[in-house]
Amino acid sequence: MKRDDTTGAGSGIEAREDAAAAFSSLASPLVHEAISCAALLSEGADPESLHKLRVVLRRLRSLWWAYGPLFDKDVTRQQRALFKFLATAAGKTRDWDILLQLLEEEVEAESASSSELKAARTQALAASLETLANAGVKDVLRETLADATKALNTAHERVPFRKFGDRRVVACEKLLRKRMRRASRAKKSDYASLHEVRKAGKTLRYLLELFEPALRGDHRRTLKRLTKIQKRFGALNDVVASETLLQQNENLFGDSGARDSVTRWLKQERRRRVRVARKLLRDA
Repeated sequence: MKRDDTTGAGSGIEAREDAAAAFSSLASPLVHEAISCAALLSEGADPESLHKLRVVLRRLRSLWWAYGPLFDKDVTRQQRALFKFLATAAGKTRDWDILLQLLEEEVEAESASSSELKAARTQALAASLETLANAGVKDVLRETLADATKALNTAHERVPFRKFGDRRVVACEKLLRKRMRRASRAKKSDYASLHEVRKAGKTLRYLLELFEPALRGDHRRTLKRLTKIQKRFGALNDVVASETLLQQNENLFGDSGARDSVTRWLKQERRRRVRVARKLLRDA
C-alpha cells in the first residue's frame, strides 16, 4: 500500500511535519482521555474506567519512550515513572478481578473464601481511588504535558515526523527481537525474560497505532503478530500476578486445604501458559 507524504497520524499530523511539533497532537488527546477517565472515578467506582485509565497511561508511557531521544534523559525517566505509578494504582483492582475470574475456572475454587476475596477486592478499589485522588491526575498530567511540550519547542534537533517515527519503530522492533532471543535462551522458570518480551511488544503495538498512518510501509501483519504475543503473554501474566496476590494475602483462606488447592492449580496453569508462550517464541 502506497502512502503519500500528506497522510496524517493522529489528528491532522502530516508526515513532513516536524516531530517535535507533532508531539502535542499525539499526546494531548491521550492526556485528555486520561483526565476524563479519572474524572469518572470521582462519580463512581467503575472498574472499567480504571482499566481504561491504565491503558491510556501505558500509551502515554510508550509515547514518552518514543520521544526519549528528544527529551532530557532524567526528565523522561521521571515522567515515565509517573505514568507507571498512576497505571499501577489503577491496575490494583483489575488484578483482583482477574484472580477471581481465574478461580471460577478451578473446580475446587468454591472451597475458597470468596466473600473475603471479594472484600479484599473492594478494599483494593478504595485504595486505588484514594491514591489517584491524592495524586491529582488532572493537574499532574497537564503539567507533565506542558513541560514536555516546552522542552521539545526549545530542542535543537528538527526531524520530519515520518522519519522520526520510522526510526523509533525500528528501534522498538530491534528491542523486541533482542528480548525474544534472550527469553528463548532463558531457563523455563525465568518468567522475567518473558515479561520483558510482553512489555516490548506492547510498546511497539502502541507506537504503531499512534504513528502508523504516517509510517512507510504496511504494518498490519506486524500488528496482528503483536496482538497474538500480547494475548498469550498477557494470559501468562494474569496467572503470575494472581499467584503473587495469593502469596501476599494467604490469610484470606480460612481453610489451608483450599489455599493449597488453589495454589497448586495456579502453579500448574502457570507452567502450561509458559509452555504456550515459549512455543510462540520458537515459532517466531
